[in-house]
Amino acid sequence: MLGLNIRRKGKRRISSREPHSLTVSFFPNQTWSADFMSDALICGRRFRTFNVIDDFNREALGIEIDLSLPARRVIQTLDNIGMVRGYPLKLRLDNGPEMVSLALADWAEKHGVTLEFIQPGKPTQNSYIERFNRTYREEVLDFYIFKNLNEVREITEQLINQYNTERPHQSLKNMTPNEYSLFIKKTENYTTP
Repeated sequence: MLGLNIRRKGKRRISSREPHSLTVSFFPNQTWSADFMSDALICGRRFRTFNVIDDFNREALGIEIDLSLPARRVIQTLDNIGMVRGYPLKLRLDNGPEMVSLALADWAEKHGVTLEFIQPGKPTQNSYIERFNRTYREEVLDFYIFKNLNEVREITEQLINQYNTERPHQSLKNMTPNEYSLFIKKTENYTTP
Protein backbone atom coordinates (compact mmCIF):
# COMPACT_ATOMS: atom_id res chain seq x y z
CA MET A 1 0.00 0.00 0.00
CA LEU A 2 1.06 3.53 -0.69
CA GLY A 3 -0.31 4.87 2.56
CA LEU A 4 -2.68 7.33 0.87
CA ASN A 5 -5.52 8.52 2.98
CA ILE A 6 -8.68 7.88 1.03
CA ARG A 7 -11.86 9.20 2.52
CA ARG A 8 -14.53 6.57 2.93
CA LYS A 9 -18.06 7.40 1.98
CA GLY A 10 -20.55 7.09 4.80
CA LYS A 11 -23.93 5.49 4.47
CA ARG A 12 -26.55 7.67 2.91
CA ARG A 13 -29.32 8.47 5.34
CA ILE A 14 -32.93 8.24 4.31
CA SER A 15 -34.97 11.32 5.12
CA SER A 16 -37.11 10.93 8.21
CA ARG A 17 -39.96 13.01 6.76
CA GLU A 18 -43.21 11.31 5.96
CA PRO A 19 -44.03 11.39 2.26
CA HIS A 20 -46.79 13.82 1.31
CA SER A 21 -49.54 12.62 -0.94
CA LEU A 22 -50.79 15.18 -3.43
CA THR A 23 -54.01 16.58 -2.02
CA VAL A 24 -56.90 17.48 -4.28
CA SER A 25 -58.37 20.97 -3.97
CA PHE A 26 -62.15 21.23 -3.90
CA PHE A 27 -62.47 25.02 -4.12
CA PRO A 28 -60.42 28.02 -5.34
CA ASN A 29 -57.63 29.31 -3.10
CA GLN A 30 -57.51 26.07 -1.12
CA THR A 31 -53.99 25.30 -2.39
CA TRP A 32 -51.63 27.22 -4.61
CA SER A 33 -48.48 25.63 -6.00
CA ALA A 34 -45.34 27.63 -6.76
CA ASP A 35 -41.97 26.90 -8.32
CA PHE A 36 -38.97 28.57 -9.96
CA MET A 37 -37.62 28.08 -13.47
CA SER A 38 -34.66 29.62 -15.27
CA ASP A 39 -33.50 30.36 -18.81
CA ALA A 40 -31.17 32.78 -20.61
CA LEU A 41 -31.45 35.76 -22.91
CA ILE A 42 -29.66 35.71 -26.28
CA CYS A 43 -26.77 37.67 -24.68
CA GLY A 44 -26.27 34.82 -22.18
CA ARG A 45 -27.67 36.58 -19.09
CA ARG A 46 -29.67 34.17 -16.96
CA PHE A 47 -33.15 35.05 -15.75
CA ARG A 48 -35.59 33.34 -13.43
CA THR A 49 -39.33 32.92 -13.33
CA PHE A 50 -41.55 32.40 -10.29
CA ASN A 51 -44.69 30.51 -11.35
CA VAL A 52 -47.88 30.28 -9.26
CA ILE A 53 -51.02 28.25 -10.05
CA ASP A 54 -54.25 27.41 -8.23
CA ASP A 55 -54.49 23.61 -7.85
CA PHE A 56 -58.31 23.68 -7.95
CA ASN A 57 -58.68 24.63 -11.61
CA ARG A 58 -55.00 24.70 -12.71
CA GLU A 59 -55.32 28.45 -13.36
CA ALA A 60 -52.02 30.24 -13.90
CA LEU A 61 -52.20 33.02 -11.30
CA GLY A 62 -48.97 34.74 -12.20
CA ILE A 63 -45.41 34.44 -13.43
CA GLU A 64 -42.84 36.90 -12.10
CA ILE A 65 -39.78 37.31 -14.34
CA ASP A 66 -36.47 38.98 -13.50
CA LEU A 67 -32.72 38.46 -13.34
CA SER A 68 -32.96 37.84 -9.59
CA LEU A 69 -36.00 36.88 -7.51
CA PRO A 70 -35.15 37.09 -3.80
CA ALA A 71 -37.65 36.27 -1.04
CA ARG A 72 -39.04 39.81 -0.88
CA ARG A 73 -39.94 39.68 -4.61
CA VAL A 74 -41.61 36.32 -4.06
CA ILE A 75 -43.67 37.86 -1.25
CA GLN A 76 -44.53 40.89 -3.38
CA THR A 77 -45.74 38.59 -6.17
CA LEU A 78 -47.86 36.54 -3.77
CA ASP A 79 -49.33 39.74 -2.29
CA ASN A 80 -50.20 41.07 -5.77
CA ILE A 81 -52.07 37.85 -6.54
CA GLY A 82 -53.65 37.78 -3.08
CA MET A 83 -55.01 41.33 -3.41
CA VAL A 84 -56.95 40.29 -6.51
CA ARG A 85 -58.00 36.74 -5.56
CA GLY A 86 -57.65 36.49 -1.80
CA TYR A 87 -54.96 34.40 -0.10
CA PRO A 88 -54.75 30.60 -0.20
CA LEU A 89 -55.17 28.31 2.77
CA LYS A 90 -52.02 26.42 1.74
CA LEU A 91 -49.00 27.15 -0.46
CA ARG A 92 -47.09 24.11 -1.78
CA LEU A 93 -43.37 24.77 -2.43
CA ASP A 94 -40.01 23.14 -2.83
CA ASN A 95 -37.13 23.71 -0.41
CA GLY A 96 -35.31 26.46 -2.35
CA PRO A 97 -33.55 29.24 -0.43
CA GLU A 98 -36.23 31.81 -1.34
CA MET A 99 -38.93 29.47 -0.11
CA VAL A 100 -37.50 28.64 3.30
CA SER A 101 -36.76 32.25 4.25
CA LEU A 102 -37.98 33.77 7.50
CA ALA A 103 -39.61 36.58 5.51
CA LEU A 104 -41.84 34.09 3.68
CA ALA A 105 -42.68 32.31 6.94
CA ASP A 106 -43.68 35.68 8.47
CA TRP A 107 -45.80 36.50 5.41
CA ALA A 108 -47.56 33.14 5.64
CA GLU A 109 -48.30 33.59 9.35
CA LYS A 110 -49.60 37.12 8.78
CA HIS A 111 -52.05 35.93 6.09
CA GLY A 112 -53.02 32.59 7.65
CA VAL A 113 -51.33 30.55 4.92
CA THR A 114 -49.86 27.12 5.67
CA LEU A 115 -46.56 26.47 3.88
CA GLU A 116 -46.32 22.88 2.68
CA PHE A 117 -42.80 21.92 1.62
CA ILE A 118 -42.26 18.92 -0.62
CA GLN A 119 -39.46 16.47 0.11
CA PRO A 120 -36.14 17.28 -1.57
CA GLY A 121 -35.83 15.49 -4.91
CA LYS A 122 -39.55 14.61 -5.06
CA PRO A 123 -41.08 16.92 -7.71
CA THR A 124 -44.09 14.61 -8.07
CA GLN A 125 -45.27 15.92 -4.70
CA ASN A 126 -45.82 19.23 -6.50
CA SER A 127 -47.03 17.78 -9.80
CA TYR A 128 -49.64 20.44 -10.67
CA ILE A 129 -46.98 23.14 -11.00
CA GLU A 130 -44.50 20.71 -12.58
CA ARG A 131 -47.06 19.98 -15.32
CA PHE A 132 -47.59 23.70 -15.89
CA ASN A 133 -43.81 24.25 -15.94
CA ARG A 134 -43.48 21.69 -18.73
CA THR A 135 -46.04 23.56 -20.82
CA TYR A 136 -44.33 26.89 -20.11
CA ARG A 137 -40.90 25.43 -20.95
CA GLU A 138 -42.04 23.88 -24.25
CA GLU A 139 -44.24 26.71 -25.49
CA VAL A 140 -42.32 29.77 -24.32
CA LEU A 141 -38.83 29.28 -22.90
CA ASP A 142 -37.64 26.67 -25.43
CA PHE A 143 -39.66 28.05 -28.34
CA TYR A 144 -38.34 31.63 -28.44
CA ILE A 145 -34.98 33.37 -28.36
CA PHE A 146 -35.35 36.40 -26.11
CA LYS A 147 -33.52 39.72 -26.54
CA ASN A 148 -34.69 41.25 -23.25
CA LEU A 149 -36.89 40.66 -20.22
CA ASN A 150 -39.77 42.74 -21.60
CA GLU A 151 -40.03 40.32 -24.51
CA VAL A 152 -40.17 37.38 -22.08
CA ARG A 153 -42.89 39.13 -20.05
CA GLU A 154 -45.04 39.93 -23.11
CA ILE A 155 -44.94 36.39 -24.48
CA THR A 156 -45.53 34.95 -21.00
CA GLU A 157 -48.59 37.16 -20.53
CA GLN A 158 -49.99 35.86 -23.83
CA LEU A 159 -49.46 32.26 -22.70
CA ILE A 160 -51.18 32.89 -19.33
CA ASN A 161 -54.16 34.43 -21.10
CA GLN A 162 -54.44 31.56 -23.57
CA TYR A 163 -53.82 28.92 -20.90
CA ASN A 164 -56.59 30.24 -18.64
CA THR A 165 -59.23 31.17 -21.22
CA GLU A 166 -58.72 29.15 -24.42
CA ARG A 167 -57.04 25.86 -23.61
CA PRO A 168 -59.22 22.98 -22.34
CA HIS A 169 -57.72 20.54 -19.84
CA GLN A 170 -58.62 16.86 -19.72
CA SER A 171 -58.47 16.90 -15.93
CA LEU A 172 -61.10 19.70 -15.92
CA LYS A 173 -63.69 17.81 -18.02
CA ASN A 174 -62.24 19.38 -21.19
CA MET A 175 -62.91 22.92 -19.96
CA THR A 176 -60.56 25.86 -19.61
CA PRO A 177 -59.63 26.88 -16.04
CA ASN A 178 -62.00 29.85 -16.21
CA GLU A 179 -64.87 27.76 -17.61
CA TYR A 180 -64.33 25.11 -14.93
CA SER A 181 -64.58 27.69 -12.13
CA LEU A 182 -67.87 29.00 -13.55
CA PHE A 183 -69.19 25.46 -14.01
CA ILE A 184 -68.44 24.53 -10.40
CA LYS A 185 -70.03 27.76 -9.12
CA LYS A 186 -73.23 26.99 -11.01
CA THR A 187 -73.50 23.26 -10.27
CA GLU A 188 -72.34 22.95 -6.69
CA ASN A 189 -72.89 26.41 -5.22
CA TYR A 190 -69.63 26.03 -3.31
CA THR A 191 -68.61 28.47 -0.64
CA THR A 192 -65.04 29.21 0.24
CA PRO A 193 -64.08 29.20 3.90
